[in-house]
Amino acid sequence: MRAYVWNISRRIDCEIMGTVPWYPRMRNHRVARGRFFSEREMDDSANVCVIGSGMVRALFPLDSPLGKHVRVGGDYYEVIGVMEPVGKIPQQAALSQDNTKAAADRMFIPLETAKTRYGEILMKQRSGSFEAERIQLHEVTVKVETSEQVPSVANAIKEVMERNHKKKDYDIVVPLELLRQRERTKQIFNIVLGSIAAISLLVGGIGIMNIMLASVTERTREIGIRRALGAKRRDVITQFLVETVMLSGAGGLIGVLLGVTIPWFVSHFAGMKTIVTFWSPIVAFSISALVGVVFGIYPAMRAAQMDPVEALRHE
Repeated sequence: MRAYVWNISRRIDCEIMGTVPWYPRMRNHRVARGRFFSEREMDDSANVCVIGSGMVRALFPLDSPLGKHVRVGGDYYEVIGVMEPVGKIPQQAALSQDNTKAAADRMFIPLETAKTRYGEILMKQRSGSFEAERIQLHEVTVKVETSEQVPSVANAIKEVMERNHKKKDYDIVVPLELLRQRERTKQIFNIVLGSIAAISLLVGGIGIMNIMLASVTERTREIGIRRALGAKRRDVITQFLVETVMLSGAGGLIGVLLGVTIPWFVSHFAGMKTIVTFWSPIVAFSISALVGVVFGIYPAMRAAQMDPVEALRHE
């Protein structure tokens, strides 16, 4: 449920969650300071709580919250721990949208304490509105030993829920399925971006080939003079291939510089974390050089196959 949590005159609107002592282990959360409540404290319905890191900044900006008391309505709870923020971890945040809430604006109390204080009927009255809701459990977390057991366990839970709920007022979230869906989405984006890059390379390679064909036509007399002086066909091919690779390599070098500097500007000014691996610029430059070789073969072969006599007559 949501309610105002007070520390003297400071307050914050947060979600109060009644849970079990092994909740952090189930959800891969950690306690940054202090500890989580024990099974004995849950059985005794103790007035203890663990607060999120965002609540610390709002309620205890100058001192440590451990050992202090916070008030929810007419009940006081001793703060025994502070949860570690997990919203900055993208892998975990992608699996569950509740992770950031758990770190920032959730207050955890023992499940038996929540049942004793609030019962199964949650009543909310704010700004002239009143709401009542009967809830036994908001969330149940099931943990399996291996990933191979996930489909069978998920299907079993789904059958139980469908058999006991005439109306679908629940939602089953399987983190493994979310992870696989995220991987499939990533693969689709990689395929789309790879296709765009391939089309760009094709267009660029055709442009380089046209430039070199025009260069061969303009330098026909030069080619004839070289052949007349004893240059072999492979020498002419090597000459034009080197020129093509230099042309594509210069474009590749400019692209690599832009690809390295633009992410830095994005990280510096937009605050978005970008990662450029060490091998990415090397691969990008190598592909640009390879494009020059592939699309430079035809112009080089055309130049090498010219008849020296006809080339010398060319004006």
